Amino acid sequence: MYKAVIIGGSAGSFQVITRILHALPPNYPLPVLLCLHRLKHVRSGFVEALSIKSGIQIIEPNDKEQIKPGKAYLAPANYHMYVELGNKIALSTEEPENHSRPSIDLSFITAAQVYREKLVGIILSGANRDGAYGLKKIKDLGGLAIVQNPDECQVRTMTEASLKMTPVDFVFNTNEIIKFLQNIKV
Repeated sequence: MYKAVIIGGSAGSFQVITRILHALPPNYPLPVLLCLHRLKHVRSGFVEALSIKSGIQIIEPNDKEQIKPGKAYLAPANYHMYVELGNKIALSTEEPENHSRPSIDLSFITAAQVYREKLVGIILSGANRDGAYGLKKIKDLGGLAIVQNPDECQVRTMTEASLKMTPVDFVFNTNEIIKFLQNIKV
């Protein structure tokens, strides 16, 4: 049923992402695309920090890298990460969107255009509105939209903006997100 999961987050999302990745088995049947705001001048350590507890391999992809199930693809610092037809990733240094590069909106919009109703989009804690429009595009194209419960977020701005813009399918706490991803239909 689903072919990919895309997760966007910013301030307050690192611990949630770590818990989600830890809960996924090494043979997870879908690719997980991660678009997380982080410091643009810090080029190393982030993948390593996420990998310590992750059940699946985490990759900072190269341009035109093939997307494969059972791997998490983390948008590199200071690059936009797009999903292209043919199940490939494209990287760009175009201008920031919503004051962000990588832009969650751009990653979500391109993933929605490729995967359509076979995409699960998840917005986590964050301090700006980036991702709200992208989640709306996922929903508009038939995908599934999930937002972390704002009451659980360290910073509610991103989740609240998403809820105002999109009639989402689920508002879940972290444990519910994990349970959903562990039981996803492919």
